[in-house]
Amino acid sequence: MAGILFIISAPSGSGKSTLVSEVRRLVQGLDFSISYTTRKPRGSEEDGREYHFTTREHFEQMIAADEFLEWAEVFGNYYGTALSALDLARKHGTDLLLDIDVQGALQVMHKMPEAVSIFILPPSPEVLERRLRNRSQAEGVANESVIGTRLSEARTELQKIDDYRYALVNDVLDQAAAEMRSIVLVARGDATPSDGKLAAQCLTAARSPRLESALASFGVTVAGV
Repeated sequence: MAGILFIISAPSGSGKSTLVSEVRRLVQGLDFSISYTTRKPRGSEEDGREYHFTTREHFEQMIAADEFLEWAEVFGNYYGTALSALDLARKHGTDLLLDIDVQGALQVMHKMPEAVSIFILPPSPEVLERRLRNRSQAEGVANESVIGTRLSEARTELQKIDDYRYALVNDVLDQAAAEMRSIVLVARGDATPSDGKLAAQCLTAARSPRLESALASFGVTVAGV
């Protein structure tokens, strides 16, 4: 079954990119939508691989031409998913992973309620801070104010977790990858009973102990907790 849209959101520094790469290694037929952004490349990032890096002027021209499925301004930079990504996935007969922030995800959920939404969160703010700090050091930029802003934004984003169908706590990569793989297989109708059980445990409404613990560590209270 091709043409399923998977929405993936996570606070910056949650290990989302690594997790998505691992799931794509485990599951065939998953295209990854490369978003457009006006921010500058980080470290070894390359245009057309992590993002399509473009100017603010060009991005705004694309907005005016209604070329985006969704777009948002985050930390002073634009991010957006081009409609052409959906057309390309349909042409290839594959499913599509959208790596987008909460603002963009809510736009897509409204337009395409059949999409499978997954929120990835770190197990605690301490782990998130360590990951953000390690990434900053690897990029040669140790900006404490940026790290503080990212941590604050993570708490804000977590308030929207109930808008997502699934939630994964990314503490152990192999476990999180197995959970996301099961979610993909369930959506495709190809799941074994064990896949179905694993995916069901990740339903946001199920409120697994791991999810509750992670939310509590961030001091986040959302409906159902």
